Amino acid sequence: MTTSTAPAVVGVIGGGRMGAGIAQSYATAGSIVTVVENGAEAAAAALDRVATGLKRAAERDRLDEPAGEILARVSIVQSVDALPAEVDLVVEAVPEDSALKARVLAAAEQAVSATTVLASNTSSLSVTELSAALSRPGRFLGMHFFNPVPASELVEIVVAPGTDAATTEAALGWTRCLGKKDVVVKDSPGFASSRLGVALGLEAIRMVQEGVAEAEAIDDAMSLGYKHPMGPLRLTDLVGLDVRLAIAEHLHATLGERFAPPRLLREKVARGELGRKTGQGFYTWR
Repeated sequence: MTTSTAPAVVGVIGGGRMGAGIAQSYATAGSIVTVVENGAEAAAAALDRVATGLKRAAERDRLDEPAGEILARVSIVQSVDALPAEVDLVVEAVPEDSALKARVLAAAEQAVSATTVLASNTSSLSVTELSAALSRPGRFLGMHFFNPVPASELVEIVVAPGTDAATTEAALGWTRCLGKKDVVVKDSPGFASSRLGVALGLEAIRMVQEGVAEAEAIDDAMSLGYKHPMGPLRLTDLVGLDVRLAIAEHLHATLGERFAPPRLLREKVARGELGRKTGQGFYTWR
């Protein structure tokens, strides 16, 4: 039976928005968390992201203990080699580059115990292909968190053919200990969430490109008519247009023309209109 006890020690590789959110969530659940981020400046920024996230959670009365006590469970190191050897779970949360992820995961496997579970936070890359870089693929799977991690309800558990059943059970428990729900999917391009979400988002972008309607009208059609929490274009701005383009290109290569990125998406990315993180996407965020 799957338990929901938090892992005692967690490693997170990558201290960006997603990695910091994963670190915050596990520290809040009681885990000791080590975040890997290269360079002193980037490491400081990663810790600041966790601290800011905890401060916001405290302001919303979502913490059971002081934010400072939770933050004290988080430390930053600048090398994968510095991960604690006896860490229970390591979540890789570096950019969506398969070669980079494979290198990071292989380095992590060398640094930790043979019993450690390794997970990738990839939103679309093949977990099976990533596992080829590992000597213990049975201890590896995908744990696809959603942005913003502390507030999101879902983690998509992606199981490769070589993933051990015990690894999946552990990941399910470590998802539920965060108060999140899980969906388990077999490894396939885009899994379930990205495949469906990107399909909707790309069609919405094509509609803007073709002059069918303005972005806000398209979003209102889905949020008011179909009860989506937000429309596909606002969600694209939050995810990042560059991230959505990268996923679309991967799905286009693996699943065919229905995932061909629209011209408008490519043009916006080329202009640096990446969504909320740059202040301009389909909406103005400044």
